[in-house]
Amino acid sequence: MNFGGEQREFDVISFGEIMLRLSPPGLERLSQSELLEKRPGGSELNVVSGISLLGLRTGIVTKIPDNDMGRFIKNKIRFYGVSDDYLIYDSSERARVGIYYSESGAYPRKPAVLYDRAYSSINSISIGEIDPAIYQSTRVFHTSGITLALSDQVRNTAVEMVRRFKENGAAISFDVNYRANLWDEETARKTICKILPYIDILFVSEETSRRMMQRSGTMEEIMRGYCEQFGCRIVASTQRKVKSPKCHSFNSIIYSHAEDKIYTGRPFEDIDVVDRIGSGDAYVAGALFGLLKYDSVQQAVDYGNAMSAVKNTTLGDMPASDFAEISRVIAAHNSGVAGDELNR
Repeated sequence: MNFGGEQREFDVISFGEIMLRLSPPGLERLSQSELLEKRPGGSELNVVSGISLLGLRTGIVTKIPDNDMGRFIKNKIRFYGVSDDYLIYDSSERARVGIYYSESGAYPRKPAVLYDRAYSSINSISIGEIDPAIYQSTRVFHTSGITLALSDQVRNTAVEMVRRFKENGAAISFDVNYRANLWDEETARKTICKILPYIDILFVSEETSRRMMQRSGTMEEIMRGYCEQFGCRIVASTQRKVKSPKCHSFNSIIYSHAEDKIYTGRPFEDIDVVDRIGSGDAYVAGALFGLLKYDSVQQAVDYGNAMSAVKNTTLGDMPASDFAEISRVIAAHNSGVAGDELNR
């Protein structure tokens, strides 16, 4: 299948906003807690961080304030092994990092998120600020519908980046990641349909396909339809069952258009959920890793499923599992045999 073409300096480069996540400790509510813990987060950063931890070379394009909060984010990017070569620094008087507040849930109370991201620094980004050498430097470029929804300025920049990366031979990965609190369904559908002809690897949930994208038929027919209508090569969709805020099951399906074949895995049942935020991004990271490292759709399913399942068990948006751990999880899970109680 040869995803991503020839070897380049980077395996994956992403574009998106990096935010500051503020959370009360434990199961406290935002309305009652007097303490907040800060962590970086953002869909595209979560993806390239996971791929980096698995052993491939990644980078991110974003715009952050030229202040201590921006430096906190830069240091975290470096900690995860993601290149900061293409960070853009905002030194204007209005420079700010987007914030979101997150509280955990416990049945019957659901987890909750509150955004404070208007006018953040990324909204002033322009295509002229991005080093043009980047477009020939990566095998895959990844972004998401969250980025397209931020503002007209960010949307135009993202679409132009997709076009330029495609022209220079990179495969384009896109996670629809529809958020109703960022834009309406009609605007999202029209915008995403315009860029779908550029997309090689598409991540989209069944709910988003049927509702916002207005697709019908079986899931296999929907996935095949994206490929036949727009030219996508791979379509991936996660399958999460939420039994309670603290107990989920997870699997996924991936459709390969070249083979006209659906791949799936053995589901992870009754995951002990510590923090579900970022688990979808961890799935994308594992799936892209499987495609790029092994040129294998089944490996994409296995690494995507395992990355997502394990991410649910750790705090924060960003994954925290390396190649050795995820490989052990996959081997144990696929064997169907309970292993040792402890890793010794």
